[in-house]
Amino acid sequence: MISNREKQAIKELAERQTERLGSQNKAANSLDIAPSTLSAVLNDKWEVINETMWRNIASKLNYTAKTWSLVETRDFKMITQICTDSQENANVFALVGNAGSGKSCTFRHFAENNKQVYLLNCNEFWNRKYFLVELLAAMGRDSSGLTVSEMMMEAVRILRTQQHPLIIMDEADKLSDQVLYFFITLYNQLEDQCGIILAATDHLEKRIRKGLHLNKKGYKEIYSRIGRKFIELRGIGSEDVAQVCKANGIDNKKDIQEIFQESDFDLRRVKRRIHGLKMTKKAQNN
Repeated sequence: MISNREKQAIKELAERQTERLGSQNKAANSLDIAPSTLSAVLNDKWEVINETMWRNIASKLNYTAKTWSLVETRDFKMITQICTDSQENANVFALVGNAGSGKSCTFRHFAENNKQVYLLNCNEFWNRKYFLVELLAAMGRDSSGLTVSEMMMEAVRILRTQQHPLIIMDEADKLSDQVLYFFITLYNQLEDQCGIILAATDHLEKRIRKGLHLNKKGYKEIYSRIGRKFIELRGIGSEDVAQVCKANGIDNKKDIQEIFQESDFDLRRVKRRIHGLKMTKKAQNN
């Protein structure tokens, strides 16, 4: 069962989503729920919302009951700086970093705390229509009944009316060529009006460079629009791991050193080791 404490936390996230998108209708569309359901969440009429709906809303808001303290690692600071630059100056960047470097977590934090930032968590199964459905949903717009062309026109129309919008395409290397070409369309339609960030592992850079070598359609255009440069993250270091450990309840220097040595420079691995160490100590104390 979802506790009232958890429901309060979900409500606070829903309030932030509503404020970020500018209206309850847009927020409801982004969460794929009826406006009346969102109204019930925001106005503490929780008894009319069933358990399944609470879990669906929590999932859309990326809420988890597990406590984990976010730390401003050196890559966190770098990504935040790049996002801020891209949003404020309508710049376009391609950002690459190893899996477990904290890219997705940082993007999510930035999107949740800044207005008119639209984060897309890309997937292999996306076709052109699904990409635009997700983009419009992130904007709080209902795409029902619209063709692909109409959805693209609507997305561009909305973005042109906004001040400092930003689109973040996380895990962009998962997109097929046909969907990745939409990046070119968005750039062409929104140059100097909307920031765009392509983010992925170094597979994206290898893919683009291979496409350039083979003279594949669209790859020269993509490479030109990212400024012919891939920005590489620095990766996590010992100080980053130490900060993460201390923020999440591990203070012993020996434990921290062991976690770093076993981390393989992956924050997911760090999180797993912290959890394992806590469980071991809990068992020893019982």
